[in-house]
Amino acid sequence: MGICASSEYTRKDAIALNLPFTSKLIHLDGTLQEFRHPVKAGHVLSQNPNCFLCNSESMYINSQVPHIPANEELHLGQIYFLMPLPRSHVPLSLQDLCQLAVKAHAALVHSQRAHSLTKISKLISGNDVRLPSTPQGCFKPSDGLPSVEPGGTLRHVEATKQRSSKLK
Repeated sequence: MGICASSEYTRKDAIALNLPFTSKLIHLDGTLQEFRHPVKAGHVLSQNPNCFLCNSESMYINSQVPHIPANEELHLGQIYFLMPLPRSHVPLSLQDLCQLAVKAHAALVHSQRAHSLTKISKLISGNDVRLPSTPQGCFKPSDGLPSVEPGGTLRHVEATKQRSSKLK
Protein backbone atom coordinates (compact mmCIF):
# COMPACT_ATOMS: atom_id res chain seq x y z
CA MET A 1 0.00 0.00 0.00
CA GLY A 2 1.36 3.42 -0.88
CA ILE A 3 4.08 2.01 -3.16
CA CYS A 4 3.24 2.78 -6.77
CA ALA A 5 5.77 0.46 -8.43
CA SER A 6 4.48 -3.01 -9.11
CA SER A 7 6.51 -5.99 -7.95
CA GLU A 8 6.12 -7.54 -11.40
CA TYR A 9 8.64 -5.07 -12.88
CA THR A 10 11.94 -6.79 -13.53
CA ARG A 11 15.37 -5.45 -14.44
CA LYS A 12 14.44 -6.07 -18.10
CA ASP A 13 11.38 -3.82 -17.66
CA ALA A 14 13.53 -1.19 -15.95
CA ILE A 15 15.85 -1.12 -18.96
CA ALA A 16 12.86 -0.79 -21.30
CA LEU A 17 11.62 2.13 -19.19
CA ASN A 18 15.04 3.80 -19.51
CA LEU A 19 15.83 3.64 -15.81
CA PRO A 20 19.46 4.10 -14.72
CA PHE A 21 20.74 0.61 -15.59
CA THR A 22 22.67 1.98 -18.58
CA SER A 23 25.45 4.46 -19.25
CA LYS A 24 24.06 7.11 -21.56
CA LEU A 25 26.28 8.79 -24.14
CA ILE A 26 25.10 11.92 -25.96
CA HIS A 27 26.88 12.27 -29.30
CA LEU A 28 27.77 15.58 -30.99
CA ASP A 29 24.68 15.33 -33.20
CA GLY A 30 22.39 14.76 -30.19
CA THR A 31 21.88 11.03 -30.66
CA LEU A 32 21.82 8.83 -27.58
CA GLN A 33 23.85 5.64 -27.26
CA GLU A 34 23.26 3.41 -24.25
CA PHE A 35 25.59 0.80 -22.79
CA ARG A 36 24.10 -1.92 -20.59
CA HIS A 37 27.53 -3.00 -19.35
CA PRO A 38 30.49 -0.88 -18.26
CA VAL A 39 32.65 0.11 -21.22
CA LYS A 40 36.05 1.81 -21.24
CA ALA A 41 36.16 5.44 -22.31
CA GLY A 42 38.97 4.51 -24.69
CA HIS A 43 36.58 2.28 -26.64
CA VAL A 44 34.17 5.19 -27.16
CA LEU A 45 37.01 7.58 -28.00
CA SER A 46 38.48 5.18 -30.57
CA GLN A 47 35.22 5.46 -32.50
CA ASN A 48 35.16 9.27 -32.12
CA PRO A 49 38.77 10.39 -32.72
CA ASN A 50 38.24 14.17 -32.74
CA CYS A 51 36.34 14.21 -29.46
CA PHE A 52 36.84 13.98 -25.74
CA LEU A 53 34.48 12.41 -23.25
CA CYS A 54 33.05 14.09 -20.15
CA ASN A 55 30.63 13.23 -17.36
CA SER A 56 27.55 15.45 -17.00
CA GLU A 57 28.18 15.59 -13.23
CA SER A 58 31.53 17.32 -13.68
CA MET A 59 30.36 20.19 -15.89
CA TYR A 60 30.20 23.60 -14.22
CA ILE A 61 29.66 27.14 -15.46
CA ASN A 62 32.89 29.08 -16.13
CA SER A 63 35.00 25.92 -15.69
CA GLN A 64 36.87 23.76 -18.14
CA VAL A 65 35.30 20.36 -18.68
CA PRO A 66 37.40 17.53 -17.20
CA HIS A 67 38.18 14.74 -19.66
CA ILE A 68 37.38 11.12 -18.82
CA PRO A 69 40.67 9.16 -19.05
CA ALA A 70 40.75 6.43 -21.71
CA ASN A 71 41.29 3.68 -19.12
CA GLU A 72 38.26 4.69 -17.01
CA GLU A 73 34.98 2.77 -17.28
CA LEU A 74 31.71 4.57 -17.95
CA HIS A 75 29.47 4.06 -14.93
CA LEU A 76 25.93 2.74 -15.22
CA GLY A 77 23.35 5.42 -14.42
CA GLN A 78 25.57 8.28 -15.60
CA ILE A 79 25.15 10.61 -18.58
CA TYR A 80 28.23 11.37 -20.67
CA PHE A 81 28.85 13.81 -23.52
CA LEU A 82 31.17 13.64 -26.49
CA MET A 83 32.65 17.09 -26.98
CA PRO A 84 34.80 18.37 -29.88
CA LEU A 85 38.53 18.53 -29.03
CA PRO A 86 38.79 22.28 -29.78
CA ARG A 87 36.40 22.84 -26.82
CA SER A 88 38.64 20.97 -24.40
CA HIS A 89 40.25 24.05 -22.83
CA VAL A 90 37.33 26.47 -23.16
CA PRO A 91 35.31 27.18 -19.99
CA LEU A 92 31.59 26.38 -20.25
CA SER A 93 29.27 29.36 -20.32
CA LEU A 94 25.74 29.28 -18.93
CA GLN A 95 24.50 29.20 -22.52
CA ASP A 96 26.77 26.22 -23.34
CA LEU A 97 25.51 24.28 -20.33
CA CYS A 98 21.88 25.08 -21.20
CA GLN A 99 22.42 23.89 -24.77
CA LEU A 100 23.89 20.62 -23.50
CA ALA A 101 20.98 20.20 -21.07
CA VAL A 102 18.47 20.71 -23.90
CA LYS A 103 20.41 18.27 -26.12
CA ALA A 104 20.41 15.63 -23.35
CA HIS A 105 16.72 16.19 -22.61
CA ALA A 106 15.78 15.79 -26.29
CA ALA A 107 17.88 12.62 -26.63
CA LEU A 108 16.37 11.07 -23.50
CA VAL A 109 12.80 11.93 -24.51
CA HIS A 110 13.39 10.50 -27.99
CA SER A 111 14.85 7.33 -26.44
CA GLN A 112 11.90 6.92 -24.07
CA ARG A 113 9.46 7.26 -26.98
CA ALA A 114 11.40 4.66 -28.98
CA HIS A 115 11.36 2.26 -25.99
CA SER A 116 7.61 2.81 -25.54
CA LEU A 117 6.83 2.19 -29.21
CA THR A 118 8.90 -1.00 -29.16
CA LYS A 119 7.13 -2.22 -26.04
CA ILE A 120 3.67 -1.42 -27.47
CA SER A 121 4.46 -3.09 -30.81
CA LYS A 122 5.43 -6.28 -28.94
CA LEU A 123 1.98 -6.29 -27.30
CA ILE A 124 0.10 -6.17 -30.60
CA SER A 125 -0.91 -9.56 -31.97
CA GLY A 126 -3.43 -9.66 -34.83
CA ASN A 127 -6.47 -7.51 -33.97
CA ASP A 128 -5.92 -7.93 -30.25
CA VAL A 129 -4.28 -4.76 -28.95
CA ARG A 130 -3.27 -4.66 -25.29
CA LEU A 131 -1.86 -1.43 -23.93
CA PRO A 132 0.60 -1.58 -21.05
CA SER A 133 -0.83 -0.50 -17.72
CA THR A 134 1.21 2.11 -15.91
CA PRO A 135 0.52 2.70 -12.23
CA GLN A 136 -0.98 6.17 -11.95
CA GLY A 137 1.38 8.83 -10.70
CA CYS A 138 4.50 6.69 -11.11
CA PHE A 139 5.89 7.75 -14.47
CA LYS A 140 5.00 11.33 -15.26
CA PRO A 141 6.55 12.48 -18.53
CA SER A 142 8.52 15.71 -18.44
CA ASP A 143 6.72 18.44 -20.34
CA GLY A 144 9.26 21.26 -20.06
CA LEU A 145 12.80 21.82 -21.18
CA PRO A 146 15.53 21.74 -18.58
CA SER A 147 17.18 24.88 -17.34
CA VAL A 148 20.46 25.41 -15.57
CA GLU A 149 21.13 27.96 -12.86
CA PRO A 150 24.62 29.32 -12.14
CA GLY A 151 26.66 26.79 -10.17
CA GLY A 152 24.38 23.91 -11.17
CA THR A 153 25.25 20.74 -13.04
CA LEU A 154 23.15 18.85 -15.56
CA ARG A 155 22.31 16.20 -12.94
CA HIS A 156 20.86 18.88 -10.66
CA VAL A 157 18.56 20.25 -13.38
CA GLU A 158 15.95 17.51 -12.98
CA ALA A 159 16.15 17.52 -9.18
CA THR A 160 15.65 21.29 -9.11
CA LYS A 161 12.72 21.01 -11.51
CA GLN A 162 11.09 18.31 -9.36
CA ARG A 163 11.55 20.33 -6.15
CA SER A 164 10.08 23.47 -7.72
CA SER A 165 7.03 21.57 -9.02
CA LYS A 166 6.36 20.24 -5.51
CA LEU A 167 6.39 23.80 -4.15
CA LYS A 168 3.68 24.98 -6.55
